[in-house]
Amino acid sequence: MKEHHASERRGCRIIGISRSLLHYRHNTARDLPVIEALQKLAQQYPAYGFGLMFNKLRQFGQSWNAKRVYRIYRLLKLNLRRKGKKRLPNRHPQPLAIPHKMNHCWSVDFMSDALIDGRRFRLFNVVDDFNREALAIEVDLNIPAHRVVRILDRLSSERGYPAYIRSDNGPELTAVALAEWAEDNGVMLDFIQPGRPMQNGFIERFNKTLRTEILDMYLFRTLSEVRFLIESWRTEYNEERPHSSLGDMPPVIYARQKLVGDPHWQWY
Repeated sequence: MKEHHASERRGCRIIGISRSLLHYRHNTARDLPVIEALQKLAQQYPAYGFGLMFNKLRQFGQSWNAKRVYRIYRLLKLNLRRKGKKRLPNRHPQPLAIPHKMNHCWSVDFMSDALIDGRRFRLFNVVDDFNREALAIEVDLNIPAHRVVRILDRLSSERGYPAYIRSDNGPELTAVALAEWAEDNGVMLDFIQPGRPMQNGFIERFNKTLRTEILDMYLFRTLSEVRFLIESWRTEYNEERPHSSLGDMPPVIYARQKLVGDPHWQWY
C-alpha cells in the first residue's frame, strides 16, 4: 500500500484480508486468567482432557468461550495423546438398557493393582446403572465371596436391595455364598456371557476411568494410602466430576434433578 500509494481498504481487498486483521494486536494479559485456571485444573486433574476441563470451568461459573479456551489449551500443550482405535469387524451391538429408577440394577466387577513392594491388591467395585454412581470401591489383598456378601449387605442396609446384580463369571461371583444371599433377599444375579465384557459396559467404563485417574497416576506404599485416595476420588466422582452421558452432570446431581423434576420418578 505504501509502495503504490493505495488506500487501506483497496490494499486489504487485493490481498484478501479484513481491515480488522490488519490492526489486530493480541492482548496476552487478557488470556492470563484462562491460562491460570487451565494450569490449576491440569495440576489437580492430570487425566482430564479438554471436555472435562471446560465443564469444570463452567461449574466454577466461568463463561469463557469454548473456542478461546481450546486455543489456549492447545497453546499450553495440555492436550492428551489419543490412542489409536483397533479396527474391528462390523458388528451390531445392542445398547445396554438404562434402568428407569435407582437401585434397580447394580453392576459389580473386580480390578487389581500392586503396591511398590510388589504385593498385589484387589478392588471390588459396585456401580448403580441408573446414574453411574459409584456405591462402593472395596480395597484389600484378597476379597473372597463371603466378603462380597458383607459388602452387598452393607450397601443394601443403606439403600435397599437391588432387583438385579450384573457381573461376569468370576469365582467369587458364582460362589454358593453369593447365590444363597441373592435367593434369600430376592435379588436376581445377571451373569454376562464369557468373553463379552461390554455386556457389563457401565462398570467397564467406570473401571477405565478409575485406572486412568488413580491407579495409573500414583505409586502406592500401603493399603491405607490406596483406600484414602480412592475414597476421596469416589466422593469427587459422585458429587463433582461431570459425566458426559448424564448431560455433563455428576451422578448425585443427576439423580437429584430427576427426583425434583419428575414427581412420579422413584428413588428406589
